[in-house]
Amino acid sequence: MTILAIAFVYFSLNKKLPEGKTGPEADSFALRIQEAVKHDLYLDTDYIQWSFRNKHHYLWDRRQNTVKVQWEKHTAHLDLNAPHHSFLANKDHTQKEVKELINTAQGYFNNDSFWIVAPHKLFDKGVTRSLITLDDDSKSLLVTYRSGGTTPGDSYLWKVDKNYLPTSFQMWVSIIPIGGIEATWEGWTITQSGAYLSQKHKLLGFNIPISNLKAWNE
Repeated sequence: MTILAIAFVYFSLNKKLPEGKTGPEADSFALRIQEAVKHDLYLDTDYIQWSFRNKHHYLWDRRQNTVKVQWEKHTAHLDLNAPHHSFLANKDHTQKEVKELINTAQGYFNNDSFWIVAPHKLFDKGVTRSLITLDDDSKSLLVTYRSGGTTPGDSYLWKVDKNYLPTSFQMWVSIIPIGGIEATWEGWTITQSGAYLSQKHKLLGFNIPISNLKAWNE
């Protein structure tokens, strides 16, 4: 019975990755999204701070491209430009433990920051953009990350409102076996730096708590 239930959920929720059209129209659509989220002001933002699920805590110095990551009893200082310069605040670890904990912190940051800044990553290196026409004839943007991050190959289908502000995305990602699961992007707020960031998400009816979200300049 359990197997049948799992199979029913899978086949009722699983969706095929759509195929769209790449080129100037898709890029124009992506630029409108970035205009809606004040991407120019995001690029000028010096610091972003937040907590993810009240378990992982971040302070991202975007000018130096370094991140302080705190979780459980650990504090890692990541150098995103030169990972070999990353270190732990606590020195009482073996070299192997240090490497594992820094890799853990990097994985947390890659995932948790995406829920903050994904609309600002539409033109990252290795990204392809495709314009998709939905069943109601509205347009959406399919973004695929061919390289970079923790799980290259993941795809996201962005849905937007009339002002091109994202309202949700559907995911085709390696860590979720069901394709096309949708997560909302809500609670948009103008931060001190002027960047527009979302701090409320729901996935399958469950909240993804983001708190203490701040973005500012020196």
